[in-house]
Amino acid sequence: MQLLPTFDLILFGGTGDLAMRKLLPALYWRFACGQISSDSRIIGTARSELTREDYLAQVRATCETHLGEDFSEKTWHDFAERLSYSKVDAKNDADFAGLCGTLEGREEHIRIFFLSTAPNLFAPICEGLARHSVVTPKSRVVLEKPLGHDRASSAEINERVGAIFEERQIFRIDHYLGKETVQNLLALRFGNTLFEPLWRRGHVKHVQITVAEDLGVERRADFYDKTGALRDMVQNHLLQLLCIIAMEPPATSDLDAMRDEKLKVLYSLRPLVGRDVLAKTVRGQYKAGAAKGQPVVGYLEEKNVPPNSTTETFVALKVEIDSWRWAGVPFYLRTGKRLQERQTEIVLTFDDVPHSIYDRPDHAHALNRLVIQLQPEEYITLTVLAKSPGEGMHLKPVNLSLDFSQTFKTRSLDAYERLLTDVVKGNLTLFMRRDELDAAWAWIDPIREAWERYDEQPKIYTAGTWGPAAASALIGRDGFAWRNEL
Repeated sequence: MQLLPTFDLILFGGTGDLAMRKLLPALYWRFACGQISSDSRIIGTARSELTREDYLAQVRATCETHLGEDFSEKTWHDFAERLSYSKVDAKNDADFAGLCGTLEGREEHIRIFFLSTAPNLFAPICEGLARHSVVTPKSRVVLEKPLGHDRASSAEINERVGAIFEERQIFRIDHYLGKETVQNLLALRFGNTLFEPLWRRGHVKHVQITVAEDLGVERRADFYDKTGALRDMVQNHLLQLLCIIAMEPPATSDLDAMRDEKLKVLYSLRPLVGRDVLAKTVRGQYKAGAAKGQPVVGYLEEKNVPPNSTTETFVALKVEIDSWRWAGVPFYLRTGKRLQERQTEIVLTFDDVPHSIYDRPDHAHALNRLVIQLQPEEYITLTVLAKSPGEGMHLKPVNLSLDFSQTFKTRSLDAYERLLTDVVKGNLTLFMRRDELDAAWAWIDPIREAWERYDEQPKIYTAGTWGPAAASALIGRDGFAWRNEL
């Protein structure tokens, strides 16, 4: 592994769930692999009054939990030497002065401000950093999703952060873009002649994108009830996956060439407005059921959820792209909590052969299908038809699979490992540009507005199922079915 340039990473929200569960274990791994130099530092910040020893104890506990057998006492000892803690309350200007002292004399190093906080703190934190002159030409700021709650609030955050940091210094993160399978999706499309001629209308019948979670809202109820599945998942994760599936081949691997093509997809999305929203979207909310064989409460019984909440925990949409490549090809998106299993996958179903001379299985199973799974395991499967053993030419589906863990026999980088490494290198390719974010919100806002205007209440579904029956009807009206229902 190539040694990264020396950096100081200031982690706002350093005691939060994301920092402890994902960011700090990712940094531990990069250190264990020899990428983080001995001069680099990681400074956790939060509002809590903690000593450095208190903070190290918390980080150690989370690394032991999430790394399991990969946790090494010696590696931890060396990694911990790079860790420190600074109390910073974004609303207390004096706290920024203390952080300023911590960074004094290290202006020549790359300086990364990772804002793992509520979005309403993004601008105040950046403005506090600017007032205390800790933003240098080598500084970068990382903004975690969601960036605002609608187009107007997103624009305000971008305007205020953009007054302090140049666009080249702003890294708007979507961890799905750092997943190994998403990288392989790009390689599959643009590195092989096999698929690109088929990646279009006339060959693809329809596309499904599913991001399913078996967990409930857990400790995020306060945040989630004000956000909902549409803004929490569709506006960023699902639309970004859609862009990668649907975009035209970039002319080069240049970071802006890739992001230009994604932006064109967002501009080509057919707007969902007015009553069209009611016909092409499904809202859902889970009630009590079972998860992993254990009873679980419904959304309204979750701690810190108002008993009359109408926040959606499930969304399904039919999306159409008005472009030469995709005109007439429906894209079906769905995401939800407390579904039957944790699963993120993209499914391209190809057109049937125009005339079959052999006996075939039923139509739904007779189609060629490309499945790209991102979680829980990362693999790509192509379903084709082959002759079944025995007399006669009877065809049956068989799978051609690429399992990355079995094929490459090496540990893949976690999404946050890759993205944090890219931040240090200054590589913006896998991060959202401001105009991308604005276009995504411009498409999402009318959906939520129509739900409110027509008082579209969420359809109730039982925890541990695949969501409301209306989601099956949405895709079923076009003669298709979700892959798990085939």
